[in-house]
Amino acid sequence: MKLTHAIPWFDTTVAEWSAEARWLRWLTFLWLGFGLLILFSASYAVSVTEQGHGLHYVLVQMMWATVGLMLFNRIVHTPLDRLLRGAGIVLLGLFGLVLLTLVPALGVTVNGATRWLPLGPFMIQPSELLKPCLVLQGAWLFGRWDRLTWGNRLAWLGVFVAIVGAILLQPNLSTAAVCGSTLWLIALAAGLPYRYISLAALSGLAAATISVSIKTYQRQRIISFLNPWADPGDQGYQLIQSLLAIGSGGLWGQGFGLSQQKLYSLPIQYTDFIFAVYAEEFGFIGSLLLLIFLASYATVALLVALRVTHPLHKLVAIGSMTILVGQSLLNIGVASGVLPTTGLPFPMVSYGGSSMIASLATAALLVRAAREIHTDHPLALPLPSRSRLRLLNQPLADKQD
Repeated sequence: MKLTHAIPWFDTTVAEWSAEARWLRWLTFLWLGFGLLILFSASYAVSVTEQGHGLHYVLVQMMWATVGLMLFNRIVHTPLDRLLRGAGIVLLGLFGLVLLTLVPALGVTVNGATRWLPLGPFMIQPSELLKPCLVLQGAWLFGRWDRLTWGNRLAWLGVFVAIVGAILLQPNLSTAAVCGSTLWLIALAAGLPYRYISLAALSGLAAATISVSIKTYQRQRIISFLNPWADPGDQGYQLIQSLLAIGSGGLWGQGFGLSQQKLYSLPIQYTDFIFAVYAEEFGFIGSLLLLIFLASYATVALLVALRVTHPLHKLVAIGSMTILVGQSLLNIGVASGVLPTTGLPFPMVSYGGSSMIASLATAALLVRAAREIHTDHPLALPLPSRSRLRLLNQPLADKQD
């Protein structure tokens, strides 16, 4: 393994990549840096109170980001075909860890949900870590659907259903919905028959309905989402405080680090409701710029999906974009009262090591897909003149490193 493959800032091969890959790489780094700044602001006060100094949470997050960046650079230097071949085994291993969270002696319960496993002084969330592998294996299954036997199809469909079901049992409706929706969109993009797509959608809705019917707290969250002011001191408290924070931001915001809601009222302000802190500090204009950034990221990702020639690589790009941008929009929707209150991190912004590593790995899959674009495609983004001249004497970017 080359040293430059572990230190992303000094990767000497970047000049040989397609323009889309370079754009996505720097957009990802910008997203990560921006997320660390927002986390610093959102967590400082609670870090002082709980840990004795204000940098605890952001330093831990930087540690996980370092691990994630090393994985990021390893993935972008590994051909997607090789990653697709090994994804199934890794996915099954992580599925086993999800099942371990359901064992009373092993799983750690936080806020009524058992989603974590202890790892020394830290905790990992297997349901987050499996997301990039789910994208790869979903692309492998649905992209090769016509060439597989019904035995292989049903076996992997059964694994996917079991994974989503195990996540629902934790319970974690939001992550189960993200995983199920991502697989559904990959299948739709792969061109599976509409009768299968419709059946999967109806089955997912039925599973969500059953979960909400059985789990009292999920049902209460939906009721409080419809009318949070009916119980402002309990079930509606989180959403009301989040709305007050967003509303307090006004047009331009209170300024970086000057949120008031994060000090006394807003719960879990550095994880699930971190967007409310951002909106209070940067206002409507800052929130609009964030949405424009997400739209730009999604646009480049979709351009990659259109340009890449390998069918499975197209599906990897679509699935990765869905995980990163879709989950971000869901987090914003929850904080702003558009969606029911649920625990879903903002990728590369919310505090959490498992989410950070999974998000950077997913972004790396997207960058790798962009690296395998043929540089002479007519839809290519313009390259700087110096890089274009250099590429005349370099091998194509989609060759194995």
